[in-house]
Amino acid sequence: MKLAIFLPALAALAIAAPAQAQDGYPNKPIRVVVPFAAGSTTDIIARAIADKMGQSMGQTLVVDNRGGASGTIGQQVVASAAPDGYTIMIHSSSHTVSPSTFAKLPFDTLADFAPVTPISTTPNVLVISPAKGVKSVQELVAKAKAEPGKMNFASAGQGSATHLNAEKFKMAAKIDATNIPFKGSGEAVSEVLAGRVDYYFSPIAPVIGQIREGQLLALAVGSPRRAAALPDVPTTAEAGVPGSEFNFWIGMMAPAKTPRAIVNRLHDEVVKALATPEVKERFLKLGADAWTLKPEAFDAYIRDEIKSNAALVKAAGLSPAQ
Repeated sequence: MKLAIFLPALAALAIAAPAQAQDGYPNKPIRVVVPFAAGSTTDIIARAIADKMGQSMGQTLVVDNRGGASGTIGQQVVASAAPDGYTIMIHSSSHTVSPSTFAKLPFDTLADFAPVTPISTTPNVLVISPAKGVKSVQELVAKAKAEPGKMNFASAGQGSATHLNAEKFKMAAKIDATNIPFKGSGEAVSEVLAGRVDYYFSPIAPVIGQIREGQLLALAVGSPRRAAALPDVPTTAEAGVPGSEFNFWIGMMAPAKTPRAIVNRLHDEVVKALATPEVKERFLKLGADAWTLKPEAFDAYIRDEIKSNAALVKAAGLSPAQ
């Protein structure tokens, strides 16, 4: 009789233990892997969110930049990390591009990550050095058509969101230009400023200062609608290239099998951080719009976008990197 009473009690304790452990989350610093270099838009957004989340959660969120290979180096770090909520990732749309632009990845984009929520959408802006003498999208397209194959464009890595944005524009404009991949936006912007690369579909944050100072000319934004930070800059469709729109987003993910309670907690903390005046002001300066989804909805969005990006990569005739 005593044993019959004791066994259910043990079972109840066994069930309660993991829940109690999660209730104490977090009890140590959280590593936030950003698969791009410091100073990139993804990095800036990550730091803005991490600061506010850390204040709310009572633990430091430490940003760990692991740039290279279009974000896949950082992705591998997170995919192989313990699913305990102490290693998370803030990545970009490149997450849904790499399955189509790499012949083989050291992780499974769908199976090895638990989507938490998108954080923002940030338009890419088509920038060029004033020294190039090109003052509009129409002039850029005309020059590219007059010199087929001679123009080039920067990207934050082969298969990155900045690369796909440029490829979609290239297809819609019916021009021929060559991708010059870099490790991140910092390098890409420097090469465009120097005139060694013709143009770049850059996230707004790394170039807004140079645009305002006249060091770079903003020809158009690649998004479906104009950017709040650059209200006078037309979209590529408005500038005469319909069908060239590309949605650039930044979001949070955790390793697969991270407990659902922790994933939900992280989601709620992101939503809370986005509602603070400090983050709202920071996003306004970056030209970023806050955007969140429940984890299940974000997972469905990622699955759909992987399919649509695969179709884009195929239509563009891109060969997967080995």
